[in-house]
This record gives sequence, structure tokens and C-alpha cells, in this order.
Amino acid sequence: MKMKDEKIGAFLEELASSKPVPGGGGASALAAALGAALSDMVLHLTEGKKKYAQYQEEILLLEKELDPLIKDLSDGMDRDADAFEPLSRAYSLPKETPEEEKRRQKVMEEALVTASEAPLSLMEDILKASKITLRVSEIGSSLAISDAGAAAQLLGASMKAASLNVFINTGLMKDRDRAEDMKCRAEELIKENEELCLKAYDNVLTRIS
Repeated sequence: MKMKDEKIGAFLEELASSKPVPGGGGASALAAALGAALSDMVLHLTEGKKKYAQYQEEILLLEKELDPLIKDLSDGMDRDADAFEPLSRAYSLPKETPEEEKRRQKVMEEALVTASEAPLSLMEDILKASKITLRVSEIGSSLAISDAGAAAQLLGASMKAASLNVFINTGLMKDRDRAEDMKCRAEELIKENEELCLKAYDNVLTRIS
């Protein structure tokens, strides 16, 4: 069964166990999906309201963007686990002879790249959700706007949490140029996302105070 299809209690039980997956990556994907879903909820609660009639067309477009994005974010739970599997196998490869050590290093390097690409992809999706959430914080119904603030907080936290999987894996890569490229991209995503989420949260605080 895919992780996203598990009941939340079962997922939390697995997360708290000694199993290596799900771990921080899977938890980050879940938190991000929850944040995006909250933004979608605010849009649905705003849809059709006369007070926000001027935004109705935009609301429908944003909902259309969020629906597949929520799915992609939740799918990230399983993508993270799939990306970790080759790395887990690589650690257990024999290294008694020079030939074995050489093969192990090659497999390890490839696995580290794969294990870095999954959280980077998740971070790209989180940024998309945060951009939408910022707009939701501006045009969403005042009756549900606090949920847009909660969405911003979840998306901000999930971005930073996901980045840790990038940093730990790139730190072990032998190809330092590739590692630095991935690390720099992660840092760029963190910075841009932080600004979006902070602005969205501030918008919400202003509207509810």
C-alpha cells in the first residue's frame, strides 16, 4: 500500500518506529500536502460568495492548480521512500577488495544523487503551493483566512525540513560541482519560499487583528 493511502494512525506508527522510512522526507511531503489542502479549502469556502465576486474566476483557476499539486505533494511521501531504497542498499554493499570498494563508491554516488533529487523535486512543488497560498491570504474569505496562515506555516516548515535531506546527501557526494549545484538550488528555494510564507502569514495576521 502506498503511504499516502494509509490511515494517518498507521502512518504515524510507522514514522515513530525504527524503520528508516518513512522519515523526515515523507513527513515533509505530508506536511506540505496538508498546507496545500488547507489553501484549497479556503478557496472552496470563498467560492461563490458575493463579497468576493471579483475574485471568482481567479479562485477557480487557483483551485485547478492546487488539485494536482496536492496529489504531487502527497505522492512525494512514496517518492522519498523509493529514492532512499537504492541508498540503503548501497550502504550494505561489500567493500573488502579494491574492486568491491570501487563498485560500492559508484553505486553510492548514483544513489546519493537520486536521494537528493527527490527532496529537491518536493521543494519545487512546495514553492508552487506557497505562491498560491500567498494569493489565498489576500483574497480568501475572512471567515477562513486563519487556515491560509496555517497553510503558510506548514509550507514554510516542510520546505526547510525537506532541504535537510538534500544537504545530508549532497554532503556525502564525491562530485562536488554537482553537489554544490543541488545545494545552491535548495538554498534558493528556501529563501524564496520563506519570503512568500512570511508575507502570507503577515497578511493573515493583519486581516484577523
